[in-house]
Amino acid sequence: MGSTSTLDTDAAITDLVVSGATTSNPEVVEWVTEVAKLTKPDAVVWCDGSQDEWNRITSEMVEAGSLIPLNQNLRPGSFLARSTPNDVARVEDRTFICSENEADAGPTNNWRAPAEMKAELMPLFDGSMRGRTMYVVPFSMGPVGGAITQLGIEITDSPYAVLNMRIMTRMGQAALDGIVPGSEWVRTVHSVGAPLEPGQDDDPWPCNDLKYITHFPETLEVWSYGSGYGGNALLSKKCFALRIASVMGRKEGWLAEHMLLLKLTNTDSGKVYHLSAAFPSACGKTNLAMLQPTIPGWKVETIGDDIAWLRPGNDGRLYAINPEAGFFGVAPGTGESTNPVAMETLWGNTIFTNVALTDEGDVWWEGKTDAVPDHLIDWQGNDWTPDSGRPSSHPNSRFTVPIQQTPTLADDWFEQDGVPIDAILFGGRRATNVPLVARSLSWQHGVFVGATISSEKTAAAEGTVGELRRDPFAMLPFCGYNMADYWGHWLEMGERLGENAPKIFQVNWFRKGADGRFLWPGFGDNSRVIDWAIRSIEGEAPGRETPIGVVPADGELNLAGIEEVAADLDEIFAISPESWLAECDLTEEFFARFGDRVPEGLRAELAALRQRLGA
Repeated sequence: MGSTSTLDTDAAITDLVVSGATTSNPEVVEWVTEVAKLTKPDAVVWCDGSQDEWNRITSEMVEAGSLIPLNQNLRPGSFLARSTPNDVARVEDRTFICSENEADAGPTNNWRAPAEMKAELMPLFDGSMRGRTMYVVPFSMGPVGGAITQLGIEITDSPYAVLNMRIMTRMGQAALDGIVPGSEWVRTVHSVGAPLEPGQDDDPWPCNDLKYITHFPETLEVWSYGSGYGGNALLSKKCFALRIASVMGRKEGWLAEHMLLLKLTNTDSGKVYHLSAAFPSACGKTNLAMLQPTIPGWKVETIGDDIAWLRPGNDGRLYAINPEAGFFGVAPGTGESTNPVAMETLWGNTIFTNVALTDEGDVWWEGKTDAVPDHLIDWQGNDWTPDSGRPSSHPNSRFTVPIQQTPTLADDWFEQDGVPIDAILFGGRRATNVPLVARSLSWQHGVFVGATISSEKTAAAEGTVGELRRDPFAMLPFCGYNMADYWGHWLEMGERLGENAPKIFQVNWFRKGADGRFLWPGFGDNSRVIDWAIRSIEGEAPGRETPIGVVPADGELNLAGIEEVAADLDEIFAISPESWLAECDLTEEFFARFGDRVPEGLRAELAALRQRLGA
C-alpha cells in the first residue's frame, strides 16, 4: 500500500490512488487524487462493502483498541466504540451552509461565503491524513438505479465512519459503478483532523478540538473536519440526505425530509396505505416508526425511522423512499417496555457507541431494562455502580444497525421507485393548546401547520418553561437553504400535486391535563389516531371542523380497551381561542425573522386562522 517516505510527492500519491482504483470514471479518479494530494495519506483503500472488508477493518480496530468486541453468544458480530468527551454529538454552532448569497442560507443557518470557507479549511486539510489510511467510500442513497435514488462518495480517514457507512447506506462497488461520467453525484470529504507523525501512537478515538461541518450547495460538496462522531462523520446522513438533498430537491422538484415512513395494512379489507411523519427530537419518532397497534384491524410495518425523500411519480401522486439502509438510533430510553421492536432489531451485527459494558460482555444503557446491573464499565471506561451518581451511558449514545434486521420491516423498503404517500403527520411536544389530532383544511393550511410546529420547553436549562421552541417541519437544523424558500417549495409541490396531494395532519401525544398528567396513553395507542386519520381520508370519519382543523367527532375515535380516556376527550381536544390568538402573535414574530421571503400563502393562512378564532 506504499510507505510514508515516498508519499510526499504528487506522483507517488497519484500512483497510489490510480493503482487501487476500482472505477475508470476519470471524474472520480481525478477528484480522489486531488483530495489525496491535499490530505497526504499513507495508504488509499477503495471500499467495496464486502464482508471480508468489514472483517478486516473491525479486526484492525480491535487490535488498535478502537473497538471492543462484545460477547459473541449474547450479541454476535457486534462491537462497542467509545468516543472522547469532546466529541459526542452534532455541533450545530460549527455547521455552516456556504451558499454564494447569504440570503439563500437564511436566518436559521450559519452562513459563510464558499471561497472564504475553503480558504479557512484547506490549510487544515493539508496533510490531515498523514500517517493514516484514506478510505474511498462510494454509496447509494436508496436502491441503486431507483427513481428517487442519489449517489455519493465519502472520502474519510476514519475506519469507524467506514463501518457505519456500510450499515447506513448501500455502500460498495454497485454504487461506484452507478457514478458514470457526466452524471450528478455528491462529493463528501471527512477527516478526524489528527495526522500522525512516524512512530507516533494513535488515540483510540482520534479527533480535533476544532470542528467544521461545511456544506457547499451550489457544488454539491460536504467538507467535515475534526469530529469522528455520528452525523459529523457519516456524511450520507444529515449532511447529504437533508442539507444538500433539500437543495437538490428544490432545484429538481422533489422533497428531502426529516420524516419516518410507515406501511399500514387494513387486515379486513387488505387495503394498503403509506404515511410519512415529521417530529422534532424527543417526540416519540422511533416509537412511531416501530409502532405496535393496540387495536385490531391494522398491521403496521416500518420503512424508515428518520429520513424520507418524496418525489411526484408518473401517476401524479407523491412517492417516497427511505434513502438509508440502517438505523442510527439514540440508545438511552430505548428498552423492552418502550420499544420491543428496536430491541429485537439489535440482536447482533450492531455498533454501539458510548454505552456501558456489562460484566458478561454485553451492553447496557439507561432505560434498556427495568432492572439496573450492579456493576458496569461506563462509556468512559470507568467502573460504575447504581450509586455512582452519574449515567452509565452518554445521553446521546447510539446504536448503528442494519434495517434489514427489523422484524417489522416492510418489503416496500426494497421498492425501486418508492411508495405512494396517503398522509403526512406533523407533531411537536405540546402540553397545552394543540389537540391530539387535527386534519388540515387544505394543503396550504397543512404547510402552515408544518411551518409552525413547535415544542414547549420543559426544563429551565432550555429557557423559560412553557416557551415555544420552533422546529418547522422538524427541519430547523437540517434545511440546506432559506427556510422561508423551503416553505414556498412545499406550497409549489401542493400546486403540482393538486387533488393527488396527501392529506396533512397535526398530532400531539403530549397534551397534559390541568392536574399535570398526560391525557393520552401514547405508544401503541397512537395507532388509534392513525386509524382515525385513514378513515377520515376515506370519508368514513368526516370529523368536525374547528378553527385549527378537522378533529374527530363524537364516537369516531376507537377507544375500545381504553374507555377511561373518554372522560378526558373534552380536555384533549379543547381549543382556547385566547391561547391560540396569543400563539398567532408568536407565529407572526417568528415569520418576521424571514422578512419578505415568507410566502404570501402562509401569511394568508395566519390571517385566516385569526379570523376563524375571532369568529
